[in-house]
Amino acid sequence: MELASKYDPKEVESKWYQYWLDNKLFASKPDGRQPYTIVIPPPNVTGVLHMGHMLNNTIQDILVRRARMEGKNACWVPGTDHASIATEAKVVKKLAGEGIKKRDLTREQFLKHAWDWTDEHGGIILKQLRRLGASCDWDRTAFTMDETRSKSVIKVFVDLYNKGLIYRGLRMVNWDPKALTALSTEEVIYKEEKSHLFHLKYYVDGLTTLENEETLKAEGNIIHKDEKGYYAVVATTRPETIMGDTAMCINPKDAKNQWLKGRKVIVPLVGRVIPVIEDRYVDIEFGTGCLKVTPAHDTNDYMLGKTHNLETIDIFNPDGTISEQSPLYVGMDRMDCRKQISKDLQEAGLMERIEDYINKVGYSERNPDTAIEPRLSLQWFLKMQHFADIALPPVMNDELKFYPAKYKNTYKNWLENIQDWCISRQLWWGHRIPAYYYDEEKFVVAETAEEALKLARKESGNANLQLSDLKQDEDALDTWFSSWLWPISLFDGINNPGNEEIKYYYPTSDLVTGPDIIFFWVARMIMAGEEYMGTFPFKNVYFTGIVRDKLGRKMSKSLGNSPDPIELIEKFGADGVRMGMMLSAPAGNDILFDEALCEQGRNFNNKIWNAFRLVKGWKVADIEQTEAGKIATAWFEAKLKQTNAEVEDLFKKYRISEALMAVYKLFWDEFSSWYLEMVKPAYINGEPQPIDKATYDKTLEFFEILLKMLHPFMPFITEELWQHLYDRKDGESIMKVSLKLDAPTKADEELAAQIENVKQIVSGVRMVRNQKNIAPKEQLDLQVVSKNDYAAFDAVTIKMANLKSINVVTEKDATTSAFMVGTDEFAVPVGDMIDVEAEIAKMEAQLQHLEGFLAGVKKKLSNERFVANAPEAVVALERKKQSDSEEKIASLKESIAALKNK
Repeated sequence: MELASKYDPKEVESKWYQYWLDNKLFASKPDGRQPYTIVIPPPNVTGVLHMGHMLNNTIQDILVRRARMEGKNACWVPGTDHASIATEAKVVKKLAGEGIKKRDLTREQFLKHAWDWTDEHGGIILKQLRRLGASCDWDRTAFTMDETRSKSVIKVFVDLYNKGLIYRGLRMVNWDPKALTALSTEEVIYKEEKSHLFHLKYYVDGLTTLENEETLKAEGNIIHKDEKGYYAVVATTRPETIMGDTAMCINPKDAKNQWLKGRKVIVPLVGRVIPVIEDRYVDIEFGTGCLKVTPAHDTNDYMLGKTHNLETIDIFNPDGTISEQSPLYVGMDRMDCRKQISKDLQEAGLMERIEDYINKVGYSERNPDTAIEPRLSLQWFLKMQHFADIALPPVMNDELKFYPAKYKNTYKNWLENIQDWCISRQLWWGHRIPAYYYDEEKFVVAETAEEALKLARKESGNANLQLSDLKQDEDALDTWFSSWLWPISLFDGINNPGNEEIKYYYPTSDLVTGPDIIFFWVARMIMAGEEYMGTFPFKNVYFTGIVRDKLGRKMSKSLGNSPDPIELIEKFGADGVRMGMMLSAPAGNDILFDEALCEQGRNFNNKIWNAFRLVKGWKVADIEQTEAGKIATAWFEAKLKQTNAEVEDLFKKYRISEALMAVYKLFWDEFSSWYLEMVKPAYINGEPQPIDKATYDKTLEFFEILLKMLHPFMPFITEELWQHLYDRKDGESIMKVSLKLDAPTKADEELAAQIENVKQIVSGVRMVRNQKNIAPKEQLDLQVVSKNDYAAFDAVTIKMANLKSINVVTEKDATTSAFMVGTDEFAVPVGDMIDVEAEIAKMEAQLQHLEGFLAGVKKKLSNERFVANAPEAVVALERKKQSDSEEKIASLKESIAALKNK
């Protein structure tokens, strides 16, 4: 099969991906090999691919493909997440477009719509991942609400409830008025906002005259009074909550508010008389030191309410409108109410003043436009202290490693300040809580309704209870309550503990994820792993950065700066996009993405393709290997070993973008720019000459190794060229071929270093050509002053620099153009081809610069304190700078004198 003249990613990618699928090359079954396992962070089932997914899954695929080539049994398990809040919101929106309201449907009717939506839109993202080249074992595709995963979730809930770790209680929760559900603390995103601090007048009830007023003022009290009477000033950012005020609180140590002790005040507009209570919780420095207490709508106020036995008045409906418990503004949206009540308070003379204020406001992670409402609600919670205690040691002891390690402190800080996890959501789409009520408040928890009935009959003492008498809890579990079991449930480790697959694949090898879900998901998976498997669920966690545009802005639809990944693949090819992502992706740091990097990736594809076509186009003859060929093949073999060792080390440190750059430079700079030029057969009289078979065979061998090194990063083009390199059998693939190279020896290191100097000699000759405008085809002579340390490599130097000869001289000719390689001097005789005056001027400028540099070095070395205190290696380096500079100065002076005497 002939190779096309140009690389066409579309034709190549679709062909080889289907080939991989047809030959089950991604499939994994337990066997005697070392397993390498990755579980995909499950994207939302109805989601579509975005740049964050592209980055995350590219890294996973690189790791998985590399593991396969290392001979490991690589298993990458794909799947999707049911995403309760996001999916339910989409279904509700779709139904609204059809004139159907959720509240008009039964749970079963709504769930049918939700499953229809999931069946229609679900899995698109997994199909898109195939375009990227993701080598998942697709036969293992899972869904957090499929039968195995659902059964696992319910089993774990029942187990934790029976262990006393799950409880139901009335607590202050974070409420999303748009999604109409409780959220966990981790699902609240705080944003700084320009807000206002409203200073309200709370008149003191029944106080017309204040005895000892002057004495009180002298003692530090700040007393407010106007024509209506005495009043306290309360500063609040939320005047719309005053309808729920049931106390005003002062700090007993606050000197300015002592006059309010034991009194009662009147809630402005509302007219409710409330007590003044005392508690050290109140910040004396904030506002006026007087705090309005609204137990139903603030977490801290709720705690004060419990301590002081205050009434709780819930003035908000679940959707954020004012409830009938409020005497005012019933049915008005809370934000509209804030504007209206501010206006009404001012008109009633009850507003002391309004000041600008920067406030941190919590927003729903799933509905970024919706401010969270603290709400007193009966919810289900998981006690977290036990889990924090078992999840902290493996990370802090480096049994489970984080890359970058800086995230260990983030993890530690969260676990050491852990709060109980609110796991119930007021949603229908999700795993329904397996609690069954047999009267108003009494319930049992069981995996099935039938088991619940047995328990209910036993607990109630009523043997006549029927299934129809039981009412299952209406709430669903937090989506993360299924995700935290993901590495276990994917191998059915909850339902069938100790099965062959869980024993073989668990713990998994690497987790690739974003640091934004370290609490939501990473920490909780570690907790579940320790609880149910007795060990952590993965050995390493690689945290990616956030993908930003080249200006540093987070990518978003609203800014229009987030490219469509599929369009990028259409434009640059999957390998080009993969490379573009990785070139900008150091672990844990934000990625400044620029399409130009994808273009660089595409150009690299073309470079590889053209290099392959060049080599495959050479004529081959069974002739003696040239001296240049011998040197070149020995050098590049050493270079391959060096780079492979470097790449292995970088992979161990999870510095994957640096590993790619090392292979990129090896191919582009060393192989294409130097090696191929060293061995390329000559043209004589316009006719290409054959290359010797020994060099050609080695070149193909090198090309194969390079393709193997590149394959994890660029799977499609490497498969295409590997298949064309030699005759292959059907079913063979580069992804199954081992990549093993010996470690570089001392001789390899020395050879590589010597060739680096040879390359400098060649570059020096080429520089002379450029400066003197000498045509590349014109052969030159090269003089080496004193001795030629690189005579063993003359064959390469002569070929690469197009030289007639290399001669050792004691003194270079006056008409030469000289250059240094280290302390060795080389000179190219250029005869009448130079402008003597211009050459002298240039050399004198170089001489002046070097003499200034040498003076600085000598000054440093003449400083006795420096020589005595600086590390020995630093002093030795300065002495070397001195000797090198003196040699170069002597050479320049000699060249200048020779030209002047010409």
